[in-house]
Amino acid sequence: MSFAALALAQESASDAAATVPASVPVEYYLFVSIFLFLIGLTVILTRRNLIYVLMGIELILNSASLNFVAFGSHRGEIGLVDGSLFGLFIIVLAAAEAVIALAIVLNVFGLFASVRTEDPNLLRE
Repeated sequence: MSFAALALAQESASDAAATVPASVPVEYYLFVSIFLFLIGLTVILTRRNLIYVLMGIELILNSASLNFVAFGSHRGEIGLVDGSLFGLFIIVLAAAEAVIALAIVLNVFGLFASVRTEDPNLLRE
């Protein structure tokens, strides 16, 4: 390959790199996060099954995690505490919450043979 062809290829590659945006704007992440949050909130408010309510809570936690990661990457600095660390912390908390909540759901199912949200209220009587 000649020097001129190599220089032309390098120039066209640098032009292509100049036209491609460096990163996705934070607004796109926020729109996805709001969408996830609204879906999770809708599921929590409309469903009467404990499994669906848990899935709605997980969607809300994932929405918060996405916000932390998006703002952490938008800031651009890699510090001691950034958005990715908060996101990882939320994922660990969500996993622990899912384990505990599923144990509660299994106990409710063992007592009432259903997982409707109204059934645990019968324990008060």
